[in-house]
Amino acid sequence: MNIAEFQQWLRAWDEAREFDKADPGLTLVHALEEMGEVAREVLFLKGYKKDAMPEAHRQALARELADTIVFLFKLAYQFDIDIQKALLELQERVDRRFSPEAPGWHPKPDGGT
Repeated sequence: MNIAEFQQWLRAWDEAREFDKADPGLTLVHALEEMGEVAREVLFLKGYKKDAMPEAHRQALARELADTIVFLFKLAYQFDIDIQKALLELQERVDRRFSPEAPGWHPKPDGGT
């Protein structure tokens, strides 16, 4: 399944349950709530919070990332945005901006851009 197919599936799934009627503001709040859960799992995995079960937190992180993405995809369809198209446009834009052949481009000493 590609991104466009997933977005179409999500919209149909939501419509069948009338979840598509949710206010976009609430969708955004749910996405932010999920990001908080992502942050919690990252803190465990990076050792900020101690826990003896890193694999459980890695699996939880995967679930929370997926939950976050679902709400972002939902927000996109609520505003009739084709996420696949937006991602392809982003890819083209950053490829041009950060191309090693672009005038003035150079990596930062710390490895950032």
